[in-house]
Amino acid sequence: MADTKREIERKYESGDSGLPDLTGVDGVANVIDKGVVELDATYYDTADQRLTAASLTLRRRTGGTDAGWHLKFPVAPGVRDEIRTPLSDTVPTEIAALVRARVRGAELVPIVRLRSARDVRHLVDADGNLLAEASIDTVTAERLIGEGGSAQWTEIEVELADGVDPDLLDRLDKRLRKAGVRPSKSPSKLVKALELTGGIRHGSGSRAKPVTAGDHVLAYVREQRDKILEHDPGVRRDVPDSVHQMRVATRRLRSTLRTFGTVLDRAVTDAVAAELKWLAGELGLERDQEVIAERLTAALDGLPPALVQGPVRKRLTTWASVRHDSARGHLLGILDSARYLALLDTLDALLADPPLKKNASGKPAKVLAKAVRKDFAKVSRLVTEALDLPPGEERDVAIHEARKKGKRTRYAAEAAVSALGAPARSLAKSMKSLTKLLGEHQDSVMARHTLRELSAVAHAAGESTFTYGLLHGREEARAAETEAQLPGLWKEIRTRVSV
Repeated sequence: MADTKREIERKYESGDSGLPDLTGVDGVANVIDKGVVELDATYYDTADQRLTAASLTLRRRTGGTDAGWHLKFPVAPGVRDEIRTPLSDTVPTEIAALVRARVRGAELVPIVRLRSARDVRHLVDADGNLLAEASIDTVTAERLIGEGGSAQWTEIEVELADGVDPDLLDRLDKRLRKAGVRPSKSPSKLVKALELTGGIRHGSGSRAKPVTAGDHVLAYVREQRDKILEHDPGVRRDVPDSVHQMRVATRRLRSTLRTFGTVLDRAVTDAVAAELKWLAGELGLERDQEVIAERLTAALDGLPPALVQGPVRKRLTTWASVRHDSARGHLLGILDSARYLALLDTLDALLADPPLKKNASGKPAKVLAKAVRKDFAKVSRLVTEALDLPPGEERDVAIHEARKKGKRTRYAAEAAVSALGAPARSLAKSMKSLTKLLGEHQDSVMARHTLRELSAVAHAAGESTFTYGLLHGREEARAAETEAQLPGLWKEIRTRVSV
């Protein structure tokens, strides 16, 4: 079973002075010498270093108090989530799944071995509680792939204890800098080892500034491809909001391929867009259920106890739990499927050899603005049609279609911000306001559908359906309110759109 630990640390070049006395730094009452620990870690990656390129590290380590397999994900500068599993001879199944979207059909092989003599100090408060661990690591690195090579260095590492205010690291940093200690130039021991023993084969690097229309579109496509890969492990770990974020990236990418058909040949990209639609749909199974469950739970919480008749809460909780477990199991199967991994390969191939059309070499301001205006015109037509319909199912469908096109226009505007600046940014903001309002309406439609289902089951079980009807009526009122707000919002949007 894997455990997760949030690691907050800073690394420094050791220099000649070593670790200065940190006693007396605000909050630190004592520094306790814990002796030297011998650590032996073998780092794994693909031959072309895909994990390293994504700032991921996978190692098998012995020695110390946390021997086992460790997979680290970047969260923020100096902050990583570390997934730990017990020691074994091969990469654990749980760990392999979390990097599958990166590794795919490639093999994970040993690339670097690091042996460290860690001289440990515990920084404690006046009550003896651990605040941080500071260590001087004497490291010997051996490259295990390619022509090989070795290197040695010494560094200082300061890691915050669980639950301690991160501001402590800032106070310790001031003391270290005052003593002449400087931050490490490498983000991790692995990166430094690779740099010193032959170089990083597949670094992420900086990308060229977009110039042509094609450059801008491809930059946005690449960004969304990267977001899908970034959120894949979070979806597998059931991290809150990860499904939503991965679904949004999938939709943004699909919308971009469809909107900018004069830049990227749709004869090629339509098949990719179809696969992205499939993936977004699979991600939506869990996300839509999650949204409805949260909405109905909040609505139930807002009712006076006297109006909650029958086991409504229990039935709602059971429905949400069963749907979540079913959707999650299905989604994990999707992420391990050959179809999903093939889609990721296709996206890589698309970026490596994009099917550019003549307009791709054109001026971004002209080419992208024309595409964005075309999408906005479609939204305008759909909103107008929806407003002309009487309240009811037909209007609900029309509003939903307008919402989908509004999202597409928003994503197109976002993709064009780097070329068009403020007008595209303003349009994206306007479309966000529109789709938020229309999304509230759609959530109400879905909530009412769920309430009717739950009410039917409750009725068949001989339970009161009063509360379901009450919630259904309130949802109808909320939908009517959003419909009443739509004309005014749309008029406001039309007056300020300038793309």
